[in-house]
Amino acid sequence: MIDSSVIPSAISAAVLGFLLGLRHATDADHVVAVTTIVARERTLARAARVGALWGVGHSLTLFVVGGAIVLFRLVIPPRIGLGLEFGVALMLILLGFDNLRGKASQHSHDAEVTSSGIRPLVIGVVHGLAGSAAIALLVLATIRDTGWALAYLAVFGIGTIAGMMIVTALLAAPALYATTRVVRFQRGIRLAAGALSLIFGALLAHEIIVTNGLFSTTPSWTPR
Repeated sequence: MIDSSVIPSAISAAVLGFLLGLRHATDADHVVAVTTIVARERTLARAARVGALWGVGHSLTLFVVGGAIVLFRLVIPPRIGLGLEFGVALMLILLGFDNLRGKASQHSHDAEVTSSGIRPLVIGVVHGLAGSAAIALLVLATIRDTGWALAYLAVFGIGTIAGMMIVTALLAAPALYATTRVVRFQRGIRLAAGALSLIFGALLAHEIIVTNGLFSTTPSWTPR
């Protein structure tokens, strides 16, 4: 039997986890990454699908890696934590370059890869790897029971999927409007998204390497 006194607090934790998952979808590196993809989409449904696939990849990784941290009380070494975040920076740089190239011969191939779901799913997995430690450690600090902690991670992941679907649909709207009005403007949005991703990725890489000392003898890493 489940203690009835636990139910209200469990519901509150579930609601909080869902809302925090929604907010997590709006983190700057997440938004920049999906913007480079949805700038190529032509319908809101496909844009939302990109967000959903990103969220699935992110949430599955979060649940597996974060769940392992919760279950086994794992400690992530600073260099590994920084290395995972550096992977996000490299991914943003590559996405930016890909959008800035803008070759016509690449467009059909990129659209095929995007619609197959591989790209947003992989991007979500990379982001999930980089963010799992911080989220799991936060859960451990507030929820002592392992079962409830895992349930919280699952609800958080569902919130992230929903949040990213909303974010990608909103981000795609200007590009879709431009497609029906001015094709040149739509291309400009794609190039702007690529430039933003490239710059943000370079700044993130600089912070990880120079400020946090990824390749130094004493790297400094704070899960975030």
